[in-house]
Amino acid sequence: MIFNWLFNKKQNYPEFWANYCEAFSKTKLKASSIASTRFIAFDTETTGFDKIEDRILSIGAVAFTGKTINVNDSLELYLEQDVFKPETVEIHGLMKTGSQEKISELEAIKAFLSYIKNDVLIAHHAHFDKTMINEMLLRHGLGKLKNKFIDTGVLFKRSLHIIYKQNEKMYSLDDLAKELNVPMVDRHTATGDALITALVFLKILARLDKRKRLNWGYLLKK
Repeated sequence: MIFNWLFNKKQNYPEFWANYCEAFSKTKLKASSIASTRFIAFDTETTGFDKIEDRILSIGAVAFTGKTINVNDSLELYLEQDVFKPETVEIHGLMKTGSQEKISELEAIKAFLSYIKNDVLIAHHAHFDKTMINEMLLRHGLGKLKNKFIDTGVLFKRSLHIIYKQNEKMYSLDDLAKELNVPMVDRHTATGDALITALVFLKILARLDKRKRLNWGYLLKK
């Protein structure tokens, strides 16, 4: 009986989610494939930090393969604001009514999953963005993201000299951009922060490559 229930539940998933999940059964990361892997740096702007009460306002993402960021391969989504907190507008600048075309949460999910496919996701302080996306998925009866994640904050600390091994400092995206000489373009917009994150990641990769530490085990190490 329990197996029939599980089977029927799986069959009830919408086609876009089934297609997303299926992609992960076909491809596996290989140690020699970093240069040809499609990475996606992304960021979310939200109404706050509570994963239950708050909502995603916008999602920005840029994709790149090797050392080249393809500005034509990007994503920018603005979501309808069912939850609105005027005190956060000063940070992200997103009004409840504005010039941006807004879509529903479900439409945003479909567009985001179609864009990211089974590629490797990169975010700064990735746990927060991952959690907010997962809560959005769960609200619509879907599972959690299945993509591999790389956190630029964690990766940066590991790329420092060994004397910093026990460094517990939390590096902000501003800290990393300053340290790695990355221009602060459109800071505190989802797409702008995604681009900054992508540039930061490439700078860290160059550092790791120079030290001959550039491999999947090092990148995906928690």
